[in-house]
Amino acid sequence: MTTTEMDVRSAWDALEDAKLPSGYHVEITDGKIIMTPQGRDQWKVILKAAPQIEQQLAGHGEILSDVMIDFPSSLYGYAPDLAVVAPGSELNSRGRFEWHDLEAVLEVISESTRDNDFEKKFWMYARCAIPLYVIIDPSDQTCTIHSRPTDAGTYTQQEKIAFGEDLVLPLEGREIVVKTDGFPRAEG
Repeated sequence: MTTTEMDVRSAWDALEDAKLPSGYHVEITDGKIIMTPQGRDQWKVILKAAPQIEQQLAGHGEILSDVMIDFPSSLYGYAPDLAVVAPGSELNSRGRFEWHDLEAVLEVISESTRDNDFEKKFWMYARCAIPLYVIIDPSDQTCTIHSRPTDAGTYTQQEKIAFGEDLVLPLEGREIVVKTDGFPRAEG
């Protein structure tokens, strides 16, 4: 098995010996460790979407949830709610996938993560040329698919679909369709 090696220190190295409490989603943004409890709606979306994606991948890639990914900066360490890893991708010497292995990232936002998902993650995922970034928002009951990333840290195409419509993920050489009618709708 061949491994890849990042040429920068991983943001996750800062947490190597840390004892973190369970039940929290941990990420690193701008060099700051951010711990947020996983919300009910977030968890339910993940439980509905992940099996659909896994079944359709049929061994051509893999789906991860809340798994550390190495990014090309020691200031950013994200563990996406859902990440689709390209077929043939291999773990690096740290035992993690890297940004360039990802075909799609799906983040389920909440009020506490809204700014990070719409700004900092949006910028980092685009800068890293991740082909699809999907923001799933139970509060407005929509999924927004961002595609065509640029070096400037933005995506040039955006499509918004309402819960109840099919979420279509055009991946390299294949298409994944996620039924959203069972996604929870946030109250309030």
